[in-house]
Amino acid sequence: MMQPRGRLLGLGVGPGDPELITVKALRLLREAPVVAYFVAKGKRGNAFGIIEAHLQQAQTLLPLVYPVTTEALPAPLSYEQVISDFYDGASLEVAAHLDAGRDVAVICEGDPFFYGSYMYLHDRLAERYEAQVIPGVCSMLGGASVLGAPLVYRNQSLSVLSGVLPADELKRRLADADAAVIMKLGRNFPKVREVLAELGLAERALYVERATMANQKIVALDAVDPQSSPYFSLIIVPGERWQG
Repeated sequence: MMQPRGRLLGLGVGPGDPELITVKALRLLREAPVVAYFVAKGKRGNAFGIIEAHLQQAQTLLPLVYPVTTEALPAPLSYEQVISDFYDGASLEVAAHLDAGRDVAVICEGDPFFYGSYMYLHDRLAERYEAQVIPGVCSMLGGASVLGAPLVYRNQSLSVLSGVLPADELKRRLADADAAVIMKLGRNFPKVREVLAELGLAERALYVERATMANQKIVALDAVDPQSSPYFSLIIVPGERWQG
């Protein structure tokens, strides 16, 4: 008789505040025999820090260590190829546990399907294994809450934009948006701030680093040091307030 295979569990653990993990994600986390998490070499990782206090002694930890953390690699290396190979290898590591009948909980900051690394395992494994995804509070919602900024009113539309976009493309999309969230700032911050100023949106724009985390920082947009803006920062341009 064949041994039943394990389940792949994508658990959103929220934007940083450990109390923002859902009851369901916490239950599945505690029940999982294997807990996998993405992490940079030599680091503990934000997601792991959120759930560390809830881990059980009998659980197996499976760190999935990124080979690179920057897209700027010397030739002939290609970031896309290096990171694709990494996800191929990580999916094999996870699959080995699933084939042995062990559930694997893959934890993910924010929500697994919103810029989450879990997605790349899901794409490789969900057709072959039972997969369950538990949504989490994503960083832009954590950001809106700590900034006290309602995102969209009534019939307004929200655009979620990557700071990696070229300036012209970013400017076009922002000009068309009722409200916007700009993610993936880091070294893209100076370009983004300049585009917001050109569109007359700088005064409406709100900036936060590491929203809901213990080291959260809210800074006026014009006071941000462009050399120190971290990856886990975002800008919110709220919709025009509607007095209902």
